[in-house]
Amino acid sequence: MSATRTPRVAAAALSLSIATALTLTACGSADDAKASGITVVASTNVWGSVAEAVAGDSATVTSLIQDPSADPHSYESTPSDAAEVTDADLVVFNGGGYDEFVEKILADTGSKPTVEAFALLGAEGDLGTEDGHDHSVTEPADGHDHEHGGVNEHVWYDIPTVDAVAHKIADELSKIDPDNAAAYTERAEAFHEKLHGIADVTAKIKTDHPNSPVAQTEPIAHYLLLAAGADDVTPGEFEEAIEQGNDPSPSALAATRDLISQKQVRALVFNVQTEGKVADDVRATAETAGVPIVEVSETLPDGLDYIQWQTQNAEALAEALN
Repeated sequence: MSATRTPRVAAAALSLSIATALTLTACGSADDAKASGITVVASTNVWGSVAEAVAGDSATVTSLIQDPSADPHSYESTPSDAAEVTDADLVVFNGGGYDEFVEKILADTGSKPTVEAFALLGAEGDLGTEDGHDHSVTEPADGHDHEHGGVNEHVWYDIPTVDAVAHKIADELSKIDPDNAAAYTERAEAFHEKLHGIADVTAKIKTDHPNSPVAQTEPIAHYLLLAAGADDVTPGEFEEAIEQGNDPSPSALAATRDLISQKQVRALVFNVQTEGKVADDVRATAETAGVPIVEVSETLPDGLDYIQWQTQNAEALAEALN
């Protein structure tokens, strides 16, 4: 009996030893960020995902807004949010009046390393800024200039800006944590390469379907449409009213419905986080007319990181226009 049992005992001991080693390795990797003590706080999980791609195991990233029903435009910060921002080594936020609650906390916090995405709009790079859009125009104080062709605050749909944010995060973390500077830079470069996949999709749309007319319930995907060379023909009054939670004028609503029901647009870009009879009515109009619907959002869907999410958005637009 002992002759047959000994190998099994030895095998069991070996398996336990390997499992213990793997567990310790996994814990060590997960605990690296805790050991470093470096903390990054992002206003939303969109920027949190970008920060995580750069921080890796070298820093801990916390996103203040993750709930899809929370509107950063009107979000009221909690004492816990204020404490997170105050204690953070680095704060990453959108800016442009979008997540103003963070700016209010920072105003009371004093000097702190920050990365503001909106301030990096128009950054040069090799990710496709040749969209004919002047990214250098003077911004309105609240960032809400939504006239077609103008800039707006939803800059996480602007791939060159996101790339600039990732590299800025790497720069700031390298100053805070110089021992891991090379790792931060390496991760930012890896993220940059992944962004090329998204830019390639929009570039192909622009080539295959130039100036395709589309409608939006809100100007959320403004920069995605610009990169794809699509023409947002929605009445600006309609988009602005929906985004601000107001009812558009009867004429703006009628004009928008006509665009869709008469198939003057090839797709409807619909913000799934919008609630209201008007937006639902416009969606129903598109469904009845057989106009493809491209769903977009302001926070990450469950289970997706930034790259996966924006790749899906670009591919959904391509499929709709095909």
